[in-house]
Amino acid sequence: MEPQLLHSVTDSVATVVIHHPAKRNAMTAAMWSALPPLLDALAADPGVRALVLTGEGGTFCAGADISTLQGSPRAAQQRAERAEEALAAFPRPTLAAIRGHCVGGGAQLAAACDLRFAEEDALFGVTPAKLGLVYPASSTRRLVALTGPSATKYLLFSGELIDARRALRTGLVDELLPQGGLDRRVKEFTQVLASRSLLTQAAAKEFADGRTDRDEHWAEQARGSGDAAEGVAAFLQRRQPRFTWTTSG
Repeated sequence: MEPQLLHSVTDSVATVVIHHPAKRNAMTAAMWSALPPLLDALAADPGVRALVLTGEGGTFCAGADISTLQGSPRAAQQRAERAEEALAAFPRPTLAAIRGHCVGGGAQLAAACDLRFAEEDALFGVTPAKLGLVYPASSTRRLVALTGPSATKYLLFSGELIDARRALRTGLVDELLPQGGLDRRVKEFTQVLASRSLLTQAAAKEFADGRTDRDEHWAEQARGSGDAAEGVAAFLQRRQPRFTWTTSG
């Protein structure tokens, strides 16, 4: 099978799989370019309530396919930046499910997700210093927001790999699972996400990402959504709520 991004939607959760096992799921130029329109299509599907990004087999993503950097490294970086920003802007909760190597462009994609769950054998690295590349300012700021300035400098200055336990301590990983436990936990947690108010999640995502100018917009959405009334009624009736808000318009 050619290197590509596979996708499916099951129980309101979209799963995007980085499929390039011959090169540990390294992202080709075509794969970087394919990610933004794929995310647009999934965002346009009102049945999608959460998104999981993962890699084929035992590796998340070993970075960019280095052969794509020959000739025009800047063009390759721009493709990666566009894909990263499209993932960060996805309007539903996103979760990176990580096994094995999560390095270079793979770490860039994982950091653009809202949450990162990893198996205990995962390895993380941000490696532009090994190639003489300047890591994008937006990607650096995103990494600082997750791990803090010191850990970001360690990763970027050295290009060294860190294990999953250290990644958990620095904030790069949100949950650490034993080997074989990732799929079950991701399925369980994404079903929790899919059952919650998308209105709450969408507003929280914008606020957490620094969009502090949108208070009135979200207050207006809340007034017209009916989600709060449904949530209170479900609580009092001891049943699961059925939230209906799907888009901010």
